[in-house]
Amino acid sequence: MAIWLDKNSKIIVQGITGREGLFHTQRMLAYRTPIVGGVTPGKGGSSVEGGIPVFNTVHDAVAKTGATHTIIFVPPAFAADALYEAHDAGIGFAACITEGIPVHDMLRVVATTAGMRILGPNCPGIVSPGKALVGIMPGHIFKEGRVGMISRSGTLTYEIVDNLTKAGLGQSTCVGIGGDPIIGTTFVDALRAFANDPETDAIVLCGEIGGSDEEDAAAFIHDHLPDKPVVAFIGGRSAPRGKRLGHAGAIISGNFGTPESKLAAFAAAGVPVADRPSQIPDVVKSRLSGAKR
Repeated sequence: MAIWLDKNSKIIVQGITGREGLFHTQRMLAYRTPIVGGVTPGKGGSSVEGGIPVFNTVHDAVAKTGATHTIIFVPPAFAADALYEAHDAGIGFAACITEGIPVHDMLRVVATTAGMRILGPNCPGIVSPGKALVGIMPGHIFKEGRVGMISRSGTLTYEIVDNLTKAGLGQSTCVGIGGDPIIGTTFVDALRAFANDPETDAIVLCGEIGGSDEEDAAAFIHDHLPDKPVVAFIGGRSAPRGKRLGHAGAIISGNFGTPESKLAAFAAAGVPVADRPSQIPDVVKSRLSGAKR
């Protein structure tokens, strides 16, 4: 079992004929992701990659293919409309890769698209190893297994997953929630899904400075995940206050979003925090062996 994505999902690509959309469509297909169509207004009736149909609207794509998931490679000014269109067409899961969507646009999207799980924006997507890859992650680093992964950072996800795989720890599902201030899926949302997944034995949570998502996650772990080991890592712990770290949401404002508050929250929840990504596999193995005793 995988959370939110498996080999039976039917995926469309919004912006499939653009440079980024087509490039990553090719990579997703190489991972045997079940992509059933794409959407580019004005190019309906054409096809890409040996026969994947292109539609003018998401509604047409859903009607013809039965699509359940979408991945969005649409410029920032139009990405919110792409999410609305997916929601209105009945799509249940949307991974939005676009970076730079105006905050007010995303506030409205999150408030008015109930019933559709939104991953991102500004996220690397989701991978269920051996089943499907919806996003921009490098498929070759993943290995089927029983460790769930949730991260605000794309590149840190790749580094941590590579370390896990090399240590013989495969992954059940890897979720990149995105680094923008307003995102559709939080750590708590993903933790809740993993909590109910019988094929996830442990969870790695990769956070960053800024915001309060990690503190919220720690509280959820304390209250709802007493028996499923969680290991954390916090990126940007040495960043100066007031400096943004790569992501729009990774900024310390006054005493808000500090690494100290996040470390204290995880300590209170009994969650070990690795100092370096390379330490994570050993900490996971230690926690798993302790859970099985």
